[in-house]
Amino acid sequence: MSGNSIKQTVLRIGDIRYAQSKWETFSQSYNVISLNSKEHGNTTRASFIKDLDSGKYDNVVGITRTFPSVSLTGRFDSELISHLPKSIKFICHNGAGYDQVDAVACAERGIQVGNVPHLVNDPTSDTHVFLLLGALRNFKNGIMRINEGKWNENCPPGFDPIEKPVVGVLGLGGIGRDVVKKLKPFGFKKFIYHNRNKLSEELEEGCEWVPFDELLAKADILNVCIPLNPHTKHIINKEAFDKMKKGVIIVNTARGAVIDEAEMVNQLKNGKIAAVGMDVFEHEPDVTLENNELISMSNVFALPHQGTNSFHTIQAMEEDVVDNALGYLTNGKLVNLVPEMKGTFY
Repeated sequence: MSGNSIKQTVLRIGDIRYAQSKWETFSQSYNVISLNSKEHGNTTRASFIKDLDSGKYDNVVGITRTFPSVSLTGRFDSELISHLPKSIKFICHNGAGYDQVDAVACAERGIQVGNVPHLVNDPTSDTHVFLLLGALRNFKNGIMRINEGKWNENCPPGFDPIEKPVVGVLGLGGIGRDVVKKLKPFGFKKFIYHNRNKLSEELEEGCEWVPFDELLAKADILNVCIPLNPHTKHIINKEAFDKMKKGVIIVNTARGAVIDEAEMVNQLKNGKIAAVGMDVFEHEPDVTLENNELISMSNVFALPHQGTNSFHTIQAMEEDVVDNALGYLTNGKLVNLVPEMKGTFY
């Protein structure tokens, strides 16, 4: 803290699972107001905005938030941000993807936005490879049969990496590169990728840059690893599916809304897509057997957004959020500023 004897106040939105000790240390120097599901489960977007307008949080200098806390406040879109008090100078989001926070609207208000960009790479890429292998080998059929008390009768066979599929990566960032590294020991040989800009040879990990349409046309396995933003929402749509090979396998651990989910169901039914591995859904967490066909399809190998759901990763991410907030509170700069804000604040 600065020489000011008055403690600065931070609003912590969402539940803390494993970083209590870090927060206790933080609370010795700063005031922490907690808005969590256990004590404030009845909070809604409307009631949160009402509290903002009432002046309840007028002395808050920064906000930390978790991905699930969207159930309490709704998305931090331009409407909600317009209700934030002028005292707010930063928002620290606990996650690599920060599509729940409108960074453009925050920048216009002079609010820095931070995320957790690196800690998710390893666990998410592990999950991605697991889903890819499960989809490739058709393991969902086996799981369904054994859960029904049946054995391997007439279970459709899958495929092996030795059949030399072309592996396409849409978004060769930290997670995408880790996916490529982890796939190579399994025998995958040919990798292509598409980013808006070609990477340096060092960062390409032996992958070949191709235009977007060529990626769609050549990939036997399409790995979706791009962030969700207004430009990437439904980037995989009917037009994109039409350009893909028949029998393509798609694996998505990015964000569900990057893919037009309803159209993906159609493409699975007509055989254009052979199988899907997915850890994210377009309308999560509202995903049930009643409202989403994908869950019960035998060629969809899915998880309920568990990519970073491990003790070590959760604790590390929660602690990283505290460090990010401390960066602003001590130096006026978040440690991990989201990419589009770099150069705007510092």
